[in-house]
Amino acid sequence: MKPFGKIGTTVWFKEMENQKRYDRQVILPEIGLDGQQKLKNARVLVIGAGGLGCPLLLYLAAAGIGHMGIADHDVVDESNLQRQILYQMADIGGLKAEIAVNKLGLLNPDVDFRAYPFKLGMENAAELIAVYDLIIDGSDNFPTRYLVNDTCVALNKTLVFGSIFRFEGQVTVFNHKGGPDYRSLYPEPPAATEMPNCAEAGVIGTLPGITGTLMANEAIKIICGFGEVLSGKLLLFNALNNEMQVFGFGSHNVQNRRAVGQKGKMDVPALPGPHEISPGQLAEWKNENIAYQLIDVREAYEYEEYHIGGINIPLYELSQHIPALLQYEKIVFCCASGTRSKIALNLMKNNHKAECYTLIVSANQQT
Repeated sequence: MKPFGKIGTTVWFKEMENQKRYDRQVILPEIGLDGQQKLKNARVLVIGAGGLGCPLLLYLAAAGIGHMGIADHDVVDESNLQRQILYQMADIGGLKAEIAVNKLGLLNPDVDFRAYPFKLGMENAAELIAVYDLIIDGSDNFPTRYLVNDTCVALNKTLVFGSIFRFEGQVTVFNHKGGPDYRSLYPEPPAATEMPNCAEAGVIGTLPGITGTLMANEAIKIICGFGEVLSGKLLLFNALNNEMQVFGFGSHNVQNRRAVGQKGKMDVPALPGPHEISPGQLAEWKNENIAYQLIDVREAYEYEEYHIGGINIPLYELSQHIPALLQYEKIVFCCASGTRSKIALNLMKNNHKAECYTLIVSANQQT
């Protein structure tokens, strides 16, 4: 049997430019010439050129995406250089979107790059997103995430999503072929004080690299049409113990999906969110002898640092404990930001009819 070599790929590439650049991926039967042509024709908008955006932009540019838009209004800061690998000291103070376009153009001049160095808002989101086929959200704030999601739903655009927090990365695909969207996981945005950003909580520099690469991988699969896409599935990666798990989730009522008007304004009904309770409400339950089981779904080391009681079952271990939890009629899941507790709540909804609630804990609540 003859090994893969230049003779075969040269024949495949005889009608394509820069045949050597894409040689290693075109020899994959899942991509081939047809897949490479799909990449060349694709129009991809990346929102956020920060920790997640940098690695995914590099890999998508290298793969030969034909048209790429980069939307980011921020400037490079020295604190970014620990993880945002597109930038250098000389770039400090410059607009990320413009610097990214210039540097990625050096990597692959075949790609048509467009910089959008302005803040994405209600007044421009629909107009910008409508131009592209696939949207990738690497933003770091909830208003942008909900705006991007709702606009993609209204315009029927597939959305690749990623987020990071300390040592944990998340990747999924929203609104793909009628699949669930961001509000299926998180129906309503948390309060501004409930979710710290990287500047407040910290993040290991390799985590956005891993997560952003996984996002790029999903984008390439979606464009070329091969493999299993993370639609309706949330991939969680824990950099502390190298665990990677995938949780399934479903769609909310399609009648509640967002609509974008001609001017990009959202005119939508309020969506019911998961049951959220406050520490004060939990204290009332305790005083009134209302039976419930409190489950802290953070990592063991986080639970040891501070907790408000209950038992500790890290999110990654929850699935194997579900049979033992069937005895409880009320369950309260808690974590530091609300993210993991909401995932736990959705897991239980698929396996158990108990009343489940979420609660955010902080160090000053320690008992």
